[in-house]
Amino acid sequence: MRTALLQSSGRPGSVVENLKVLDEAAGRAAAAGAGLMVAPEMFLTGYAIGDDIARLAEPADGDSADAVAEISSRHGLAIAYGYPERDGETVYNSAQLISADGTRLANYRKTHLFGCFERDHFTPGEQPVVQVELNGLRVGILICYDVEFPENVRAHALAGTDLLIVPTAQMHPFQFVAESMIPVRAFENQMYVAYVNRVGQEGEFEFIGLSTLAGPDGIARTRAGRGEELVFADTDPAFLAAAREANPYLQDRRPALYGSLV
Repeated sequence: MRTALLQSSGRPGSVVENLKVLDEAAGRAAAAGAGLMVAPEMFLTGYAIGDDIARLAEPADGDSADAVAEISSRHGLAIAYGYPERDGETVYNSAQLISADGTRLANYRKTHLFGCFERDHFTPGEQPVVQVELNGLRVGILICYDVEFPENVRAHALAGTDLLIVPTAQMHPFQFVAESMIPVRAFENQMYVAYVNRVGQEGEFEFIGLSTLAGPDGIARTRAGRGEELVFADTDPAFLAAAREANPYLQDRRPALYGSLV
């Protein structure tokens, strides 16, 4: 499955403008043969927007989800995007995956919140593994800081995730995560990892771009630079199966020894 990584911060504070950016990118992604496009963390509203997070937060099945579903079905590709999710009085940092026919497939709430900014505005989610079948692959979702905890990614590996999508808002000076950690996570867990970042300055944060899709051999299939880009890479189930056969990490685990880790 060809996967498009939309590296963009959109227009922080404007859901309407961000839906336009998503629509335009979806058209380009579909024309390039993509079956899935992944947008960054909090793409729908912007990340560093303070109290507007709560004001702009929507239910998982809200008006913006309907708008994204219309974009997905019109262009014929699945779309994953980050947004602030409202559930009653609670707001989560969430990511939703919508199919090419406009069906809501999966919704994930970020479980590990980064820094005072996120802890002030969000409640952490409690479901560590969210997966769905898409175009012959088992697709899982994490958000940004979540992927930096090896336990999270290993849980996905043990649950059979083939492609882990990670909308992110990774900032300076943590570029080593995109450059080094993501390929290692893909290799040690025998999966593809699509890590899709914001770019540029937002409030106090400088987002670094460097979106990447890494394969189970630890090699990046595509890498974006520091500006707004739409980049592509293919995920190959046959290569994934061969890599899992050749790499014994998961088979050689000794779980009985790991009790002290929890």
